[in-house]
Amino acid sequence: MSQVRAKHILLKSTRSRNPTDSYRNVRPRQRPITRSFEEAMSGIVAIRQQLERGAEFDEIARNVSECRSAAKGGDLGYFSQGQMQKSFEDATFALAVGELSQPVVSDSGVHLIMRTA
Repeated sequence: MSQVRAKHILLKSTRSRNPTDSYRNVRPRQRPITRSFEEAMSGIVAIRQQLERGAEFDEIARNVSECRSAAKGGDLGYFSQGQMQKSFEDATFALAVGELSQPVVSDSGVHLIMRTA
């Protein structure tokens, strides 16, 4: 398989490579992230539990994800190997279509990934 399509939910922490939430329409324009890594991980675990109980992925992504893809329900479109951070890419390519990942840690933060194609 040369390409996959996925959507994700990202929570950043103070140790993320860009610890600001530039997606939200707030002032200042790039709100600094103040949560710890442990808080980001706990938040992602709680979100995964909501999804397991039937919450809608796209809605949660639009409301809480700290990535620009949030506006599209977390959709990242299609990508090939070598285009994403390795931990994110490895987790995505290992998923079956429709499968939700466990928490995935990257330099950007903590993700939940759903492979869509």
